[in-house]
Amino acid sequence: MKIEFRKVPQTPKELQFDYNSVKIEGTFCKISQSLTKVEANLSGITDIDCCRCGKTDNITLDENLEFLICDGIFKGNETDDLVIEIENGVIDFDEIIESELQSIKSDYYLCEECSQENNLFEQEF
Repeated sequence: MKIEFRKVPQTPKELQFDYNSVKIEGTFCKISQSLTKVEANLSGITDIDCCRCGKTDNITLDENLEFLICDGIFKGNETDDLVIEIENGVIDFDEIIESELQSIKSDYYLCEECSQENNLFEQEF
């Protein structure tokens, strides 16, 4: 789903769409001339690889997302919020969700089998 930054409303607008096997639901609205705030929930099922044995497993997602989208380079004060900068004036939610999924997949994950083993060392194949 893509939307032009200049068309983002100042009142919260509902955000709901599916991306592969993941669903995002929430709201987004413009909070200043160059910032949009997104509050949403990412839910669904995605595959992830075990860091120890390499086995692919499915995990259930239920992640709360709160971030800002900036049209251009962010020149604001220090903020605790994640700020995503866009260049061409178009917000691509598919790209943002793909990035969030890749971030989740890059986390250290152990499958149930490996997490029950008492080995302190990784196995080499």
